[in-house]
Amino acid sequence: MTDAIAPGVVAARPTITLATKFFYGFGSIAYGVKDNGFRIFLLLFYNQVVGLPATLVTSAILIAMLIDCAIDPFIGQVSDNWRSKWGRRHPFMYASAVPAAASFLLLWNPPYDWSHEALFWYLIGVAVLVRTFITLYEIPSSSLGAELTLDYDERTSLLGYRYFFAYWGGLTLIIVNLLIFLQPSAEYPVGQLNRDGYANWGYVAAGVMFISILVSALGTHRYIPYLAQPTGTSSHTIAGQLKEMGAALSNRSFVIITLVGLFAAIAQGTSFSLAIYFSTYFWALSPEATSILTADAYVASAIALFAAPYLARRSGKKIAGSLLLATSVFIGFLPMMLRLLGFFPENDSPWLLPLLFADGLVRGAFGITAAILISAMLTDVVEDAAVRTGRRNEGLFFAFTSLIQKAVSGVGVMVAGVVLSIISFPVGAKPADVDPEVIRNLALVYIPVLAGLYGLAVAILQGYGITRERHEENIRLLKLQAQVAEQAGAPRFP
Repeated sequence: MTDAIAPGVVAARPTITLATKFFYGFGSIAYGVKDNGFRIFLLLFYNQVVGLPATLVTSAILIAMLIDCAIDPFIGQVSDNWRSKWGRRHPFMYASAVPAAASFLLLWNPPYDWSHEALFWYLIGVAVLVRTFITLYEIPSSSLGAELTLDYDERTSLLGYRYFFAYWGGLTLIIVNLLIFLQPSAEYPVGQLNRDGYANWGYVAAGVMFISILVSALGTHRYIPYLAQPTGTSSHTIAGQLKEMGAALSNRSFVIITLVGLFAAIAQGTSFSLAIYFSTYFWALSPEATSILTADAYVASAIALFAAPYLARRSGKKIAGSLLLATSVFIGFLPMMLRLLGFFPENDSPWLLPLLFADGLVRGAFGITAAILISAMLTDVVEDAAVRTGRRNEGLFFAFTSLIQKAVSGVGVMVAGVVLSIISFPVGAKPADVDPEVIRNLALVYIPVLAGLYGLAVAILQGYGITRERHEENIRLLKLQAQVAEQAGAPRFP
């Protein structure tokens, strides 16, 4: 018999190998494809291609997010307490593959002959389906990061692979869309407005999502006997469930991470939603040039994969994460600020693309590393809360992380829509037809909005209190609690 080290956890796990990290991270391709589709193309597609006003598009996305967010915590709670021969997580991972892919396909093939009102409700309905089925995979899959290992640094490495594949998968599909499906044609002189391209891309993206989910679930399947199991103490009433959820979610460090993620996610969602506007109108880049800039995240995410665990060992997750996040935001603003001041190359300069690429590479390496470190801080909250509650709530905690990430494509898209409305950005306009003053105002409004959101995130992060030493003490206390419970004859759940 193995020794319990925490509520419902067994000690004798297989070693975390490179293959384990690969399969764990590979499933995040599905989230990366969905997330980049929502953040980069969705607003432009439904506004400029389908023809819905920006305010209707952003409102629909926000409503869908609010509906889905009400479901997320319960998916996490159900996953935490699920009993089956395949454990707590894998049944949901397998079940999500087909509906997640099918609903994403529907998103990019709307009925164009419907009224604005009908298309508004169509977008809400399909967006809710996409979010819900991705959540059904993402929450259980993310929860594995805190179950596969208890080691402070190895968790950072696991999260690094998750971010690595999310970026590589999502970015690859962006480049495929820009270089293959959104090419200019006689019917669509501006490639980014190619209706048929988005429809065809939807088929490819849906297939990639389906494959990534199944590969990850199958690749981590052998760990099922060694993962945490329900403790048997969960309430069977709604009131009891809510009380348990409240006890777990009231953990101070979790509240801090939640608030940090909220403001950072809204900022990132705003940035990603407007990125295609900046590349098309502010920098006047072609789809090919835009895809080149997007590719800098390939290198940045690879750097972050190794930098995050190294910096966690050297400086701790909080210090390194705070400094890197603040620096990445400042670096990201530099090209726009220099252009507004008249010190950046003009759009027809051969130096424009190399400088934008270099800026994106440095900004991305800093920003992705910070995101990995901050996400790894959430895994350490699991044991910190378990010391007090006696329960492991990975699913519940990551459900709220999922909720925050959805704010990237929900509230963030809404903020982007508000920015476009404030500056009266025209609908269906070609780059050459937009007033230069409107384009300039886009940057003037964007910079302070993003700086304020990220500034709040960095400031709040300073309240996080779980250090390496505290995490190791939490593990020691949980081992002691498990030993006392076993001696007292408490039930064991294999």
